[in-house]
Amino acid sequence: MNRPNLSDIREARTAVYRSAIRTPLVRLNVLDSQIYLKLENLQPIGSFKIRGAANAIAHTDPGALKLGLVTASAGNMAQGVAWMARELGIPCTVIAPETAPQTKVDAVERLSGRVLKVPVDDWWRAFEERKYPDVAGTFIHAFDDPYVMAGNGTIGLEILEDLPDADAVVIPWGGGGLACGIATAIRELKPDCRIFAAEVATAAPLAASLKAGSPQVIEPQRSFVDGVGGKSVFPQMFSRARRLLDGSLVAQVEEVASALKLLVERNRIVAEGAGATPVACAVAGRAGAGKIVCVVSGGNIDTSRLIEILAR
Repeated sequence: MNRPNLSDIREARTAVYRSAIRTPLVRLNVLDSQIYLKLENLQPIGSFKIRGAANAIAHTDPGALKLGLVTASAGNMAQGVAWMARELGIPCTVIAPETAPQTKVDAVERLSGRVLKVPVDDWWRAFEERKYPDVAGTFIHAFDDPYVMAGNGTIGLEILEDLPDADAVVIPWGGGGLACGIATAIRELKPDCRIFAAEVATAAPLAASLKAGSPQVIEPQRSFVDGVGGKSVFPQMFSRARRLLDGSLVAQVEEVASALKLLVERNRIVAEGAGATPVACAVAGRAGAGKIVCVVSGGNIDTSRLIEILAR
């Protein structure tokens, strides 16, 4: 399977719901707002990544699982794979960038995962090569895997079940597995629905690539928005994005901070930077008019950073 279809996504629900929950869709508590929030921050690991991890591992040969699981992640997929490894009673090794937030590293270690912090270039190479030197185990790719995308696509099914007349869906873009998975489901079920990726201005490789018409390499700048953005877009993910998405919306860092604060104050929802980025884009009007669904992809933000943002 090179890419998932609607049938694959529907089938994925069986594996996904063994470990993940069906998250609620709620309205943003702002007067006259037609913005809705898909709360993936409520998953057991605090992010949507448990869906893709559960489905990919369910399709892995049981014999191959005996050596354990390996993934490359800045934090959320690491927790998803570590959670599944703990359920299966097998070891898990996470290749993480040196810049990975400590709160996410600590969460992986609480799940008995082993974290190897490596230079960012080495971390990115692990995505490309789907392995890391001298680390044994089945590699679970964080985004460029059809089973991972099918698991993520179950979010799209839930959105349309709860809001059949959604006009637009805005989805954080990290590696693209979330956006492409959800878009695959929605494109088949509601072709007229607008579907956008959401990126932060300090690290928006998809927006740059779509503008240029080919995958581009950028120099990302670090910010508290750590769950989206990278230095480039995988060619195969770029091809999927051009086919499935209506574009990439870009928010400034301060807009994301304001959206994060808005979520806490109005809905009592804690989101990480990536999860607040779609809300920032929607509040600014970049997704257009009508009923707009923002995928709040996760809530794994460092407490001290959250306090700092709320105090602004």
